[in-house]
Amino acid sequence: MSGLEVLFLAVALLTAGSALLSVIARDVLHAALWLVVVLGGLAGCYLVLGAELVALVQLLVYVGAVIVLVLFALMLTRDGGVPVVTSRGQRAGSALVGAGVTILLGGTLLIAFGWDQVRVDGPSNTEVATGIFGIYVWPFELLSALLLLALVAAVAVARTPVGGKDSASQRPAAPPSEAVAP
Repeated sequence: MSGLEVLFLAVALLTAGSALLSVIARDVLHAALWLVVVLGGLAGCYLVLGAELVALVQLLVYVGAVIVLVLFALMLTRDGGVPVVTSRGQRAGSALVGAGVTILLGGTLLIAFGWDQVRVDGPSNTEVATGIFGIYVWPFELLSALLLLALVAAVAVARTPVGGKDSASQRPAAPPSEAVAP
């Protein structure tokens, strides 16, 4: 095993462990923080594989934008400390589905390629950059507008009073003022 293979295995194990912790976390906020580690680990896997541009996009778009938006929305709505309540049947079913998908994907890749190394040749960084900033610039702009809209919606949801009452009407009434005799 070469040094790059060992490094890839270490980053992949860290990513898989963090993904497991993200799924079984009882707190929504903790699950989101573990998801940050998962997405950062994926960027590390891309770096080890030599796809620097994909790793950078992974960090900027997913860790830098989506996760920050999720954490911001959790903090605004004050639901970060709410525990996730699931039954044993739901957890067992989701574990079964996850294991089935893993076996199906692994088996398909093994049947298709065996244990041989496969060389993947893709476009160069300049071709990808030309595509992103040329042909596909509008989808990226729409994505940024969607993220901005989600951020504004999170602020609007956080400012909406609970139960439809204004926060001023929920305060206790002020004690009657005593009349001061002249």
